[in-house]
Amino acid sequence: MMRFLLFLLLGVTAQIGMAQAPKLELPKLEVSVNRVDHEGQHMYEVDATGTVAAPLPKVWRILTGYERMAEFVPDMESCKVLSRNGNEVIIEQFGVARFLFMTRTIHLIVRATEQPMSSIDISLISGDMKHYEAHWELIPVPETGGTKIVYKGRMAPNFYVPGLLGSKMIRGDIERMMSAVLARLDRKDAPKVEAIPQP
Repeated sequence: MMRFLLFLLLGVTAQIGMAQAPKLELPKLEVSVNRVDHEGQHMYEVDATGTVAAPLPKVWRILTGYERMAEFVPDMESCKVLSRNGNEVIIEQFGVARFLFMTRTIHLIVRATEQPMSSIDISLISGDMKHYEAHWELIPVPETGGTKIVYKGRMAPNFYVPGLLGSKMIRGDIERMMSAVLARLDRKDAPKVEAIPQP
């Protein structure tokens, strides 16, 4: 439902599958979602961690390529950089939230504050959320040359989310979004085809 929000944050819907295709092992992902009361509001706190084989520079390049997020983040329709000033980026996002038979278009303007090769903090400027903040942390894994990705978020939609099912729905969305992001980060880029020299 809110997976498009998460990142700018990064996602990777790899349609792995066809019956005859060999099974591919996705990066290990751990996700927890808790409903909490904060400053008189019901919010959802999200923690997600995954590790990819991709090296830190590649992970950073993909996660900060905001305008390409819609290519792999589920339910994100567009992501546009409105301005950049040093390490601060203002981003506009359009996405779709789905619940049962309902579909709702979501519009957000967020601020991303980058600490190069280390972290990205996202905060809400305006849009269809009462509260939205997220922190992406990138940790190199020297033993493998890969990268550990830690995502923490706190969100309060300004539309109805059923209390009993909310945490479960959001967890499913976060798992889908993060799986898509991790899959994109670990995807092998298509090799460049060199032109065959003509005699």
